[in-house]
Amino acid sequence: MTHLRYYPADEWERIAPQEAGLHPERLKKAVDYALQHETPWPRDLPKSIPLNYIEPPEYGGILGPTIERGGPNGLIVRGGRIVAEWGDTSRVDMTFSVSKSFLSACAGLAFDRGLIRDVRDPVRNCCPDGGFEPPHNHQITWHHLLQQTSEWEGYLWGKPDLIDRNREVGTRADNSSKGTHRDLQPPGTFWEYNDVRVNRLSLSLLRVWRRPLPEVLKEFILDPIGASSTWEWHGYRNSYVDIDGRRIQSISGGGHWGGGLFISSRDQARFGLLMSSRGRWGDTQILSEQWIERTLSPCAVNPGYGYLFWLNRAPNRYPSAPQSSFFALGAGHNVIWIDPDHDLVGVARWIAPEAIDGFLRGVLGALS
Repeated sequence: MTHLRYYPADEWERIAPQEAGLHPERLKKAVDYALQHETPWPRDLPKSIPLNYIEPPEYGGILGPTIERGGPNGLIVRGGRIVAEWGDTSRVDMTFSVSKSFLSACAGLAFDRGLIRDVRDPVRNCCPDGGFEPPHNHQITWHHLLQQTSEWEGYLWGKPDLIDRNREVGTRADNSSKGTHRDLQPPGTFWEYNDVRVNRLSLSLLRVWRRPLPEVLKEFILDPIGASSTWEWHGYRNSYVDIDGRRIQSISGGGHWGGGLFISSRDQARFGLLMSSRGRWGDTQILSEQWIERTLSPCAVNPGYGYLFWLNRAPNRYPSAPQSSFFALGAGHNVIWIDPDHDLVGVARWIAPEAIDGFLRGVLGALS
């Protein structure tokens, strides 16, 4: 096996599975498994997205752009080189909540540059825009927002935080109570997956950077790691704010109501490789190791979550993968899998959620 870490330029080097320490036939079976277990989500996402979320009628509705999805596709990377690829990995697709992990990286860039002095600082110190006032929201820190424990209360872009209270995630989630009242807890004491609060984080980061976050992502991450120019990051038709006389769209952290990151599997794999390398790309430290360490530190009230990345801590989200694995996950299902123990990065798009663990088991079973 080639052990030297390789970072792809414009052309991405391939290596035969056996040269990377993988059994070719077993790896092919894992790929075939992903292809055979396509998500049940229809291809016509513009019509089907509203059907995939239970929303109170008065608060539902699409606000951002949507596109039809492609077919199952993905790639496996070991040591930085591609060892398997299937489907159209250059196709730009909606990636839903994988967008959140890219938002986390934008926060890391702000932290590394001193725009966020301390993640434990109240957000209102940097964002005096009325969104973090007493008696409840003034306690919220960047740390809370990044771990989804903020319990932020309010309306943003016409959506109340209530729309995602009592929301469950997972293949067997029961969302019959989603959007109903739940008493708020002190920030930092309760974990809940909530897109309105993630969008409040995005707006807060925009106010800190004072420039569009897609520009930040492009300049400091995606261009340096050689990503294509095909990706787009959208907000909503009503998510514009004025900053320094410039009208800027605040982007969304997912495709729940449209928008979010539209990106190819190949570009996602480059991002996964950056995270696998603890923020380094070649000779350049793009995200500090300090930030990566914070990102992968388990939330006190949900050890399976870090800074907008899913951790494979006990009880393992995916039992077949090592506990050191971590993931960017989006509905549909969209997966970036980072496995530092085995120097593996995998991207799987439009795979049935209940098939993800079987896919991971198949890839790891191909290791020789």
